[in-house]
Amino acid sequence: MSGLCDIQRLGAIICKGTTLAPREGNKQPRIAETPDGMLNAIGLQNMGVDALIRDKAPLWAKWRVPVIVNIAGERIEEYAELAKRLDGVPGVSGIEVNISCPNVAAGCMEFGSNPASAASVTRAVRQATSLPIIIKLTPNAADIIAVAQAVAGAGADAVSLINTLKGMAIDIKKRKPILDNITGGLSGSAIKPMALYMVYLVAGAVDVPVIGGGGIMTAQDALEFIMAGASAVEVGTATFINPAASTDIIDGLKGYMRESGLQKLTDLIGNARR
Repeated sequence: MSGLCDIQRLGAIICKGTTLAPREGNKQPRIAETPDGMLNAIGLQNMGVDALIRDKAPLWAKWRVPVIVNIAGERIEEYAELAKRLDGVPGVSGIEVNISCPNVAAGCMEFGSNPASAASVTRAVRQATSLPIIIKLTPNAADIIAVAQAVAGAGADAVSLINTLKGMAIDIKKRKPILDNITGGLSGSAIKPMALYMVYLVAGAVDVPVIGGGGIMTAQDALEFIMAGASAVEVGTATFINPAASTDIIDGLKGYMRESGLQKLTDLIGNARR
């Protein structure tokens, strides 16, 4: 991405989901386009935390933009161990705890769907690291407000939402699901209205900062999330269409501020709340 846009202009970069051991992820095909986004069932393919610390963190330490490591596990002990290993590593500025990935057989969303288990993971990570921790919430929880309140009470410094929604696609010629995993996580413009509503709900229910994500493609999208109560936004799927989407959004936010006579973007946080 650094060859396609100025990544140093970003507020932070969140790296690929990282596990204790390397993972190959799910079998192909594992990505499918949809009319307004995409389905992915990557299955947390990654190099593992030891390789990340050895090969990636030294590069990040040279950057001005902070890097936050997203971590995932199948057991609470794995989350705690990951946080412990990353604590104090130069180049790692924070941890995003993935308790919401829908594309793995065990862990992640199982923890994020229940307030008690989500709090347990948060507490274990909090005890294992001095780094700031963000808990990434699943939209597939029965009560996302209860989960958000539980992790905030267990020591989360912030929450981010939403992760992808479960979905599928079928190849009518082959008469079978397109994804080998059958289901995948739906992201992109299609989920924005749901994501925006959930951010609105959670921002009014917790005292920690909320980071909004889900279908943010333009500066207008980002502004909607900020006005709903988000203190920051995450951009993902948009970069598959336009690698410079994040910096384009920054330019758009600055333009809006100039037109509106605003000195600080924080003045917009929660403006649309009643």
